[in-house]
Amino acid sequence: MIFSDRQYAVSKEQLNNLRTAAFADQVGEGKLDWLKQIESNALQSQIADIQREMAEYDYLKSGAAGFTEEFSFEELPRVLIQARIARGLSQTDLAERLGLKAQQVQRYEATNYMSASLARLMEVASMLGVRVSASYGSGEERSEGAIYAWSDAGSIEWNKFPLREMARRGWIKGDDLATSARTWFHQVAGPQFATALHRKKMHSGNAPNEHALLAWQARVLQKATDDFNAGLIGEFSLNDRWLGQLVALTKDSDGPRKAKDLLSQNGIGMIVQNHLPGTYLDGAAMVAPFGNPVVALTLRFDRLDNFWFVLFHELGHVFLHLYNSLRFDFFDEEDGHQGDQYEEDADKFSLDQLIPQDVWRKCLSRFTLTEEAVLIDAEKLGISAGIIAGRIRKERNDFRLFTNLVGSGTVRMQFEGLME
Repeated sequence: MIFSDRQYAVSKEQLNNLRTAAFADQVGEGKLDWLKQIESNALQSQIADIQREMAEYDYLKSGAAGFTEEFSFEELPRVLIQARIARGLSQTDLAERLGLKAQQVQRYEATNYMSASLARLMEVASMLGVRVSASYGSGEERSEGAIYAWSDAGSIEWNKFPLREMARRGWIKGDDLATSARTWFHQVAGPQFATALHRKKMHSGNAPNEHALLAWQARVLQKATDDFNAGLIGEFSLNDRWLGQLVALTKDSDGPRKAKDLLSQNGIGMIVQNHLPGTYLDGAAMVAPFGNPVVALTLRFDRLDNFWFVLFHELGHVFLHLYNSLRFDFFDEEDGHQGDQYEEDADKFSLDQLIPQDVWRKCLSRFTLTEEAVLIDAEKLGISAGIIAGRIRKERNDFRLFTNLVGSGTVRMQFEGLME
């Protein structure tokens, strides 16, 4: 973790040096291909680690780190360091407020406050406005809209995974299901997907089971990696100019299945995966171990309007957030609580891509509320009538409208055999 502007500058210099070395290694001659590949992988891993640390420091320094996170008491030192940076305080600033020498705060943070007394920890927490709360109980209730992360993969209680359900679906097997789950997770996702470098940002009106969330993500990544290794996922670039082709597919009865192929051609893995009990998921967006983005849909609501809105919402996360912010894996429930800027941005992206706001204001069907008007508007805009019908139902909060137009029961059948 980066603690100061000086360390940030050093990290930036290290990053430039590593990038130069990586380039020289790519163009260099005289080395065996396998040796060059090993060296390249090692350099890229170091580059990624420094980039993540710099992104976290940038994010904290921006003052935008207003989120709720569950953390155990032993993780308090990390939270105190983050809070100090987010408040715009240097180590010297904090030392002055505590009446200490700057070197003492540096030692505290360098050793994760191991030499600090409980009274000192409480003093620092109070100074930084960090509230530490704890409860004794079953631990089943979780904060809505929380960010979930473990300090390391070794701290996960693997026996809390939905082991029987995972075994029923054929993901794991054996007598010791907890050990099988750990081995399976490390193989298909990698332990880094359970650490603070891959926070699970959950947008939900319900309190999710974070162990089921992690298991579901591992299955998604397993299937995405299989597609990638089979050569089904192309090269990705952060360019959304092809999304007009995706909007045009909404007119086709088999548009959802064609959407998977189009996303794959443009370097985005699209996985359809039944959610696990306790996750309340509609969709998710994440970066896979092979570097490409992956969007995952549960089809919890088997309707065309829901499919297209959720798909474009997750694509909003891909193009707006996955590569431009502190590392988050986004998990979404369509009707989760409002007030989250990330989710509002993704909602707007989805709505504007499907029907731009200035066009939407001119749609006659918004006011006449007849199926004929919806069909006329759909023909004029070149999109599915279900998208217009679904948007009207959502805006008016009346889901009795246009039940014949939203494509109920027509999506899941296009992905038979792909959802377990």
